[in-house]
Amino acid sequence: MKLLEGKVAIITGAARGIGEGIALKFAAHGANIAFTYVSDSSAEKAAALEKKIQESGVKAKAWKSNAGDFAQCEAFVGNVLKEFSTVDICVNNAGISKDNLLLRMSPEQWDEVIKTNLNSVFYMTKQVIKPMMKSRNGTIINMSSIIGEMGNAGQSSYAASKAGIIGFTKSVAKELGSRNIRCNAIAPGFVETDMTSYLKEGDAGEKYKAGIPLGRFASAEDIANVTLFLASDMGSYITGQTISVCGGLNI
Repeated sequence: MKLLEGKVAIITGAARGIGEGIALKFAAHGANIAFTYVSDSSAEKAAALEKKIQESGVKAKAWKSNAGDFAQCEAFVGNVLKEFSTVDICVNNAGISKDNLLLRMSPEQWDEVIKTNLNSVFYMTKQVIKPMMKSRNGTIINMSSIIGEMGNAGQSSYAASKAGIIGFTKSVAKELGSRNIRCNAIAPGFVETDMTSYLKEGDAGEKYKAGIPLGRFASAEDIANVTLFLASDMGSYITGQTISVCGGLNI
């Protein structure tokens, strides 16, 4: 059974990692996919993903667009509406980390993380709720992090951005629930992506794994499975929640 048959889903930052996993999972369940990438170095991967999704029998289109720029978000969603006519699902996945001890962190490093991780969620959500309110239906899924719940030394900017997403998610859920628009967050733990590749090496990797009850890092598919559940009718009575997908790291 395809859980998202005929739905239109926006996914930011989907050329690789968690975003790519979500895009492929959604497409396998019948969703048409509009996704973004931000750097020229990701253009080839984005084109390959677009082609792969199209070959699965659904519509897909990639846009180079910076989710941390309001004007680009506005233009992107406008283009999606022209191309796909509507938006049913928005996954705010784009994110970066610029780890540094607070004493050494520059204002520019702080601002870049907040802009990409937190401001982008506001910018994109503000755009997609317009068609969702019109149709009185929609679901928004924001990618937070277990670090936003626990904090972590050297990641104050990242933790602040991801904690902000949780508060934003709860507020949006309260504002838009009466319009049948759901808003939830996912808080992944350590996931095997390019961003965390350095964590898997040597003794450091084993140390991190030792703190995870399930004894392993998550795969992108682990996160995609939960995202699919929240996006589908199976999650129709869930809103304003943060689902931790961390292998028990936060117990």
